[in-house]
Amino acid sequence: MLTPGVESQLHKLPWVCDEGTKTPAVLQGHIDCGSLLGHRAVYRMCFATAAFFFLFSLLMLCVRSSRDPRAAIQNGFWFFKFLVLLGITVGAFYIPDGSFSNIWFYVGAAGSFLFILIQLVLLIDFAHSWNQQWLCKAEERDSRAWYAGLFFFTLLFYSLAIGAVALLFLFYTQPGACHEGKAFISLNLTLCVCVSIVAVLPKVQGAQPNSGLLQASVVTLYTMFVTWSALSNVPDQKCNPHLLTHLNATVPEGYETQWWDAPSIVGLIVFILCTFFISVRASDHRQVNRLMQTEECTATLEASQQQAVACEGRAFDNEQEGVTYSYSFFHFCLLLASLHVMMTLTNWYRPGATGRMVSTWPAVWVKICASWGGLLLYLWTLVAPLLLPNRDFS
Repeated sequence: MLTPGVESQLHKLPWVCDEGTKTPAVLQGHIDCGSLLGHRAVYRMCFATAAFFFLFSLLMLCVRSSRDPRAAIQNGFWFFKFLVLLGITVGAFYIPDGSFSNIWFYVGAAGSFLFILIQLVLLIDFAHSWNQQWLCKAEERDSRAWYAGLFFFTLLFYSLAIGAVALLFLFYTQPGACHEGKAFISLNLTLCVCVSIVAVLPKVQGAQPNSGLLQASVVTLYTMFVTWSALSNVPDQKCNPHLLTHLNATVPEGYETQWWDAPSIVGLIVFILCTFFISVRASDHRQVNRLMQTEECTATLEASQQQAVACEGRAFDNEQEGVTYSYSFFHFCLLLASLHVMMTLTNWYRPGATGRMVSTWPAVWVKICASWGGLLLYLWTLVAPLLLPNRDFS
């Protein structure tokens, strides 16, 4: 629906679209094609998925085991669930414009803020797992190549972060202007340096041996990306080169929300990589592996033949005593993911009074605050073993 040319194709179907895009959204069984395009289509489709996951998050509250009748809905009834999702999606396009887009923009900004923090948690987990595995291989095989690999990627990530800082100052600041951008870049750079120093302190590494500069470099690079994404929403043409692409381009109505700029593309790539990582990570997790447990059979020994007769395992439901993951929180994370995709596809632009998408300072502050929250979250993972020595953080 964001692709140029879709509107002209839709107008070729007289049973779908009204003759003009200025008519109400629904009129005599026909739909205004404008409601099927651009940010309005993104808002409505993501509203449908968010509403679907929100309903299931409420429905699955306090499901403790598979003996709960609601567990069958979680693990089955796929045809009916897709039918419900389709119905919500169709109904979403009948929502009048009014204040819906403005309200849903702020809901999406809040949800995307939380999902940015979740992405950082996944990146921290990824860096910790990566660092631990390569250190173990270096010790087992007594090879310095693994240490060299860790050093190379750590240096690479820090180099990319430093290059990003230089480019941000070059393209998003001007002499005697853009004071907010300069403050954001300088402050985030200072905070990244601080957490990098904390990560290699002897006391921190003593309490958490897996802590190191690899994790700090990943967090630093991600923080610079979030800073770049925030600066791309600054509503000042002098301080934001991307603003010209969206607000001054002479394109037909409905196409002004082009999402294929660099910050949005990188954001979608990060989103996909995080989703891929959590899938791979979950498949290797001991709690998830318990889903594939089999009953063990005792081998019997035939005295005459001196041969062991093995019994084949039989799969069983291991969630009768307790679920292996929270069904409700699972759907809540997908709710936040839907909102994050919505904000990314619309560049965090808010619908304006004229129907065009405009960039606003709230989007900038939400992203900057998310970068600060992520740095504080990483700092907590470093100092928590020192402050809470009785807890097991392995």
